[in-house]
Amino acid sequence: MPILIHLTSKKLISQKEINELKKRIEKALKYLKLFHKEISLVFTDNKHIKKLNTQYLGRPYPTNVLAFPFAKESPSISNILGEIIISIEKAKEESKIYEIDFKNYLLALVTHGLFHLLDYDHERGWFSPFLMLKNELNLLNKIALKKDKKKLINFLKRREYMPAKLAVNVDHVATVREARRTYYPDPVHAAVLAELGGADGIVVHLRLDRRHIKERDVRIIKEIIKTKLILEMAIDDYLIKFAKEIKPYQVTLVPERVEEITTEGGMNLEGRVEEVKKAVKELNEAGIKVSLFLNPDEKAIKLAKKTGAQIIEIHTGMYAEAETDEKREEELNKIEISARLAKDLGFIVHAGHGLNYENIGPVAAIPQIEEFSIGHSIVSRALFVGIKDAVREMKELILRARG
Repeated sequence: MPILIHLTSKKLISQKEINELKKRIEKALKYLKLFHKEISLVFTDNKHIKKLNTQYLGRPYPTNVLAFPFAKESPSISNILGEIIISIEKAKEESKIYEIDFKNYLLALVTHGLFHLLDYDHERGWFSPFLMLKNELNLLNKIALKKDKKKLINFLKRREYMPAKLAVNVDHVATVREARRTYYPDPVHAAVLAELGGADGIVVHLRLDRRHIKERDVRIIKEIIKTKLILEMAIDDYLIKFAKEIKPYQVTLVPERVEEITTEGGMNLEGRVEEVKKAVKELNEAGIKVSLFLNPDEKAIKLAKKTGAQIIEIHTGMYAEAETDEKREEELNKIEISARLAKDLGFIVHAGHGLNYENIGPVAAIPQIEEFSIGHSIVSRALFVGIKDAVREMKELILRARG
């Protein structure tokens, strides 16, 4: 018997629910190639699990799940991975609060405990939580009940820690080049150094007036970098055709005015949903993911859902430019609310504009935001310490905000 179940009270859960759970956990062990392993499940109440938390972990309160691996401490019974203890009382309370089917939520808790038995730990290091969650989601996609499955997956993504990525915009290296209409400094060189500093992607904005980045830059950067290329651009027939030729990993659609110094705000989608939807579809059909650059506004994000875009990038400019603590807190709150809403609607959430070494921390701590696009402050810092170190310092600040 790969699954051993012990109940502290028969009133906690029905035999039918137990049998269904056992079948799915047996499938999980097969998917994980743990063919000769066993696990012990204990279903209890809040009072009992609180006692265990207090005794073994110094936490005087009930949690939903505890996991105690056996193998390290008892090599002679190495076929038993360990014991997973779940408060059914707590699980039912939480599934009701989160409006998730109880059987699926219970399965998610057992899966979480199972990966703890396999020595994964979401409370250790920067990347361990991400790795553990990734494995949990992969497994639940295979074994979860169809009812509320998508809702469960999205909930776990929203709830758990996800390490944020840094995409570095090299436009302003080209801005310095264009100040003298010469061939240096080269944004291609900057892109390579940014990657060496830890950048997870390179961003370039091919503007309608070509004031900095040129087509040549985009082509060469696409060929030479090892991470991903993100092409920012306005909705324009020539630019869409160019993007389909270059095939960047992602296109971020942004509003653009010739007289602006930099992008001044998010896209206005009112009355433009069909136009944007057409551009998104054309780019998606070419295998390109599409992001929309939006203000932290609930109405805009809900309209974005109608366009078919996969990603939204929340404009953080108002937060970055806030002159008082009260205004900054107000704008940060808008970003938080928008990030949660976007995640609930199924978007991948990015953020950027005006972020620097002083203001990145509070925004980087928002768990729903998976990636930050930062350029000007990194290029400015690079004048003094070099691009590799400037990127490394920024990424460390982002990771530390989640640690």
